[in-house]
Amino acid sequence: MKQYIFTIILLCTIQLSTAQSEHAAVEKTLQNYIEGSSYNKLEMLEKAFTENATLYLTGRDSLFKRYTPKEYTGFFKNREKGKFNGRDGKVLAIEIINDIAMAKVEIAGPKRAWVYIDLFLLKKIENEWKIISKTATRTEDNSKK
Repeated sequence: MKQYIFTIILLCTIQLSTAQSEHAAVEKTLQNYIEGSSYNKLEMLEKAFTENATLYLTGRDSLFKRYTPKEYTGFFKNREKGKFNGRDGKVLAIEIINDIAMAKVEIAGPKRAWVYIDLFLLKKIENEWKIISKTATRTEDNSKK
C-alpha cells in the first residue's frame, strides 16, 4: 500500500513539474515578444513568432487587417535597438492544453497613455513554443479612474 501511495505521489509531482516547466516555456516566448517590442530588438521579437503566423490588428489608418511577423517587426525598425520605447508589457494569463496555448498580455504606453490587451495563440513546434496568431484591442486604462 505504501508503495502504491508513493507511486501516485511521484506521478502527481512529475505531472505538476511538467506543467510548470511548460508554463515557464510559454512565458519565455511571451517575454521575448514583450522585450523585443519594448526595446526594438527585432530578432528577439521575430523569434517569438512562427514564420507564417497571422497577426490581426487595427492599423493606424483604423482599418482592420492581417500582418505577417515581418510586417509587424517593421513597425520597430527605425527605432534605436536596445532603447526602451515606452511599451510596458505584462503577462496576465496563460492556459496550456497539450501542445497549444492561449495567452493574454497587457501592453501599456508611456505613462499608460494607452493600453492594449493582446491575445495570443501559441503552438509547441519542435519542442519550442511559438506564437502562431495574435490580435489586440485598445482598452480604457482603469488605473486612472
